[in-house]
Amino acid sequence: MRPLTLEGASMLTDPIAVAANAPTPALSFVVIRSDGYGAERREENGAYGLVINHSTNKSGDRHYVKLTHTIDAVNPYSGLTSPQSASVSVSLSKPAFGFTDAALAALYQAILDTIASGDAGVDRIIGFES
Repeated sequence: MRPLTLEGASMLTDPIAVAANAPTPALSFVVIRSDGYGAERREENGAYGLVINHSTNKSGDRHYVKLTHTIDAVNPYSGLTSPQSASVSVSLSKPAFGFTDAALAALYQAILDTIASGDAGVDRIIGFES
């Protein structure tokens, strides 16, 4: 069994460059905080944030990725402007045995394909369909 520590874990590139893909602009996430278990990154103007965390225990590994977008929005009831954030996150859980990295990557691709399908698209999911 692997040791239950993340010391010596490597960092991703700093910054992480993400190509523009309409309607999302090109993004460049720089590290603003990191420890032995993950990192928090922000893009230049602070509107987008990226968090990547890792944990491990006797039952397996967990990897968590969260992308947040913050905008200044007008409250339709009060007329006041305040920061509002939306986020999307993915959690990858791999048991201590039985699944390879390739099998987990294939499962991740399957969830992306499912959400991208017309039968279970994001518009339907955020429309409260299940």
